[in-house]
Amino acid sequence: MSYYDVLIVGAGHAGAQAAIQLRQMGFEGSVAMLGDEREVPYERPPLSKEYLSGDKTFERILIRPVAFWTERNIEMLLGKRVKAVDPVGKFVTLTDDSEVSYGKMIWCTGGTPRMLSCPGAEAKGIHGVRRRDDVDAIMARLDEINQVVVIGGGYIGLEAAAVLRKFDKKVVLLEALDRVLARVAGEELSRFYEADHRAHGVDLRLRAMVEKIEATDGHVSAVILADGERIPADLVIVGIGIIPETAPLIAAGATGGNGVDVDAYCRTSLPDIYAVGDCAAHANGYARGAQIRLESVQNANDQAKVAVQHIMGQETEYDAVPWFWSNQYDLKLQTVGLSTGFDQTILRGDPATRSFSVLYMKAGKLIALDCVNMVKDYVQGRAHVISGAVLDQAQLADASRPLKEVDLA
Repeated sequence: MSYYDVLIVGAGHAGAQAAIQLRQMGFEGSVAMLGDEREVPYERPPLSKEYLSGDKTFERILIRPVAFWTERNIEMLLGKRVKAVDPVGKFVTLTDDSEVSYGKMIWCTGGTPRMLSCPGAEAKGIHGVRRRDDVDAIMARLDEINQVVVIGGGYIGLEAAAVLRKFDKKVVLLEALDRVLARVAGEELSRFYEADHRAHGVDLRLRAMVEKIEATDGHVSAVILADGERIPADLVIVGIGIIPETAPLIAAGATGGNGVDVDAYCRTSLPDIYAVGDCAAHANGYARGAQIRLESVQNANDQAKVAVQHIMGQETEYDAVPWFWSNQYDLKLQTVGLSTGFDQTILRGDPATRSFSVLYMKAGKLIALDCVNMVKDYVQGRAHVISGAVLDQAQLADASRPLKEVDLA
């Protein structure tokens, strides 16, 4: 049985940052990163943007060059998957029944795309967008397909739709709720993006429920809606969220429900096991203390640093301000803070100019911003979200006044 002082399970953003941070902080023990893909760590956000569009090659989205990991004596255990954890014996069992023991373990497995469960969902030609293989399979068929159905009006679905319109594909986007981005943004932003996608030729349907998938010779040929409408499809992309990859930890006794629960130092309830990134549920100050998972590169990187610092004897609690981004057409959306629970919005600027911000307020405090082609608002608004100060609302609404110059109320 091989042994590592720190075993990192998961080779995405969080796992890569954990390994990098260990070496940057002078950790000299043995480190291994175990991942179920064959590739060394790479960036996930470009998969539905620059990689799918062909603007970036795979080599350009690697988090570090291949040689980086060897030079820092970080062993890569790729193409492997953990099926069981023994927190008492401090070892994991892999799907090939081999075992790996550890001194400390950092669980960074993220999640798997939530796929369709309706009749016909097993047909070929239905893809998630989470891994290189997913996007490679889509790209391999671009020349032979014409009509694409995208299921899900979150960031993944909207980004994929935007790229496919660049390739002049017919795109029907189906969202089950009454607006896109409903779980992460207010109505002003949702309606803006709906209008923009429609202006770019996307047939965007709201309150659209998928009943079943129709297949011909085992391959998807149409999506059938609950009202009976048949939408032809050469290819289907599903962007309806992820399922956290935490089953082995939960089976081993870790506390969790929607993900695995961690404390302020990213420790699970199991000894010497940390969890970070998309799979880690934590009490977040920017969500007013609610136990949440954050699916973002920022969260993955910042939690990885906190876990490693704790391993190295530095007790630094996780309190990073959340931020996200999305690129669609010529629109760069940057978000800071969490808008959940807002009681008021302030529109700053004119959406018709394709450059504006939506400010989310709660009890007079700025808790989040969605900035569309407004980099200055994003940069300057961050400080207000962190401060929690009550600000002058008339000044907030005045797009000619820099946010850094807004007075207290």
